[in-house]
Amino acid sequence: MILDKFSLKGKAGIVTGASRGIGKGIAEGLAQAGANLAICSRGLPALQKTAEELRRYGTDVIAINADVSVKAEVENLVNRTLERFGRIDFLFNNAGITHRAPSEDFPEGWWDEVIRVNLKSVFLCSQAVARVMIKQGGGKIINTSSLIAVTGGKSIPAYAASKGGVAQLTKALANDWAKYRINVNAIGPGYIITDLTAPLIEDKQRYQELSARIPMGRWGKPDDLAGAAVFLASQASDYVTGQTIFVDGGWLSA
Repeated sequence: MILDKFSLKGKAGIVTGASRGIGKGIAEGLAQAGANLAICSRGLPALQKTAEELRRYGTDVIAINADVSVKAEVENLVNRTLERFGRIDFLFNNAGITHRAPSEDFPEGWWDEVIRVNLKSVFLCSQAVARVMIKQGGGKIINTSSLIAVTGGKSIPAYAASKGGVAQLTKALANDWAKYRINVNAIGPGYIITDLTAPLIEDKQRYQELSARIPMGRWGKPDDLAGAAVFLASQASDYVTGQTIFVDGGWLSA
């Protein structure tokens, strides 16, 4: 039955940047679909609170403090996940940050930090998990890109570059790993209400400008991404790879 292909019962995976916002919304959808989860971020107290909330769905959830832009910490994350679950069926690369400043004044240190967290971490985590998936005969890797990968945004040059890089890295890894039955895709969120977008929401003029452009008439919520997340992590997407699915309320079609 088709709905059975969307089930994640008996599956296990990793969600990075899962303590809040989009990562938490994705993790909640995966837990509701039956998946066991290793969730990680750099803030353990908030992460442990999220893990406790997710366990109410009856799945096993472990919270692992990790900076996924550091190779040794990525390896520890992968090893601890394997120790707990014995396999890794999916990986969600969601950890991300942004800094806002006019491009002509954008500090080099901010550029390096955003690229390291948003792009380098995707490669490090994907590489480490792919080695596991190759041995076990396949798996699903899903990256969080953004509609900013297409539109560019304003005063966020490093973020735009990093998310464009994620979209292209998704295609490159999909090409390299399809022969191992590893699907690599991305989700491209539109304007979602999170801590990351709080400065835009607080800027009333900018918020109204952006809201007026969204055909569905509202900003998204983190749980609006759960359906796409479950699809891409599940058997239902077995013939989908190298794609970015935009969840943007119609922004890119307007």
